[in-house]
This record gives sequence, C-alpha cells and structure tokens, in this order.
Amino acid sequence: MYDRVIWPAKYDPKTSAIYALNDINAKAPPEVVWRLLVDAENWSSYFPPEDQVKILSGERELARGTKYSRVTVGFPMSLVVTECEPSRRLAWATTVNGDETGSSAYHGWVITPTDDGCHVLTEETQQGPWFLEELGRKRPGALYRYHQEWVERLARAAEAEVVREG
Repeated sequence: MYDRVIWPAKYDPKTSAIYALNDINAKAPPEVVWRLLVDAENWSSYFPPEDQVKILSGERELARGTKYSRVTVGFPMSLVVTECEPSRRLAWATTVNGDETGSSAYHGWVITPTDDGCHVLTEETQQGPWFLEELGRKRPGALYRYHQEWVERLARAAEAEVVREG
C-alpha cells in the first residue's frame, strides 16, 4: 500500500470542490525524483508549462516554509511549502493572486520506494468560487490531465538522470 497525502482539515478531498489523484512508477531512486521535485525554478526543464516559478524566500530549493510564486495555466499564484520530508513527502498551499473569493488549493507529493525505483503520487484539492469557475466549469478534468503529464514527465526525467549518472 502506498502512502497518501496528509490533508489539513480544510483541504480534505471529501469536502473539496475539485480533487485529482495521479501516480506513476518510476525506475529511479526516490532521491533522484526528489531532487527534480524540489528544484522548482527548473521544473520547466522536464515540464515546460511550469516555466514561471520563482522562489521568494531565499532558498535554492523547496523546503518547509519556502514561499514561491508561479504562473500556472496563465494565472499568477502564491505558494508556501507546508510539508517537507526529504525524498518522501512534499506539500504546498496555494492562493490565486488577485482572487477576491478566497479560493485556495493544497497540493501534495508522496514518494514511496519500490523494488525497482519508486512510486510517485500527487494529489490536489481546490476550494472556492475561482477554482470552481476556472477549472470546474471552464476546464473540467484539466487538473487531472495537467498532473498526469507532470508525473509522467517527472518519472521520465528521473529515469534519464539515472542513465546519465550510471
């Protein structure tokens, strides 16, 4: 059984308007996947849509308490890392810049070692009128599709790193 995201009460999938779970097995050690995942300003090296990420709090990579910004599907967002267990768990809370409705999201990653690499799972919940309109009504299924492409590209990039280092 694989671990799952540990949800703060307000982001529980049972009470969230939008929820997506995506996962993949990667033939790469958890540490390799982790390095790619916490190197947020370089996510676009393997996942081009994430090309506008900026760490704002001075760290070189994501860590608990790191504040950063990103533009996702054309919308500027502010984020803070809420959970960070190296090579195992990473999560952040998101607010949409300029959104007056108070909409928010929570995105977690869980990396579980396997016999031939690791299992990568990501889950996200979104709450509030802004997310309901932009992703619920205008783009149904978009969150799932976006994250599926992300986990697939992350796994392939980690596997390519293993080959390069090998």
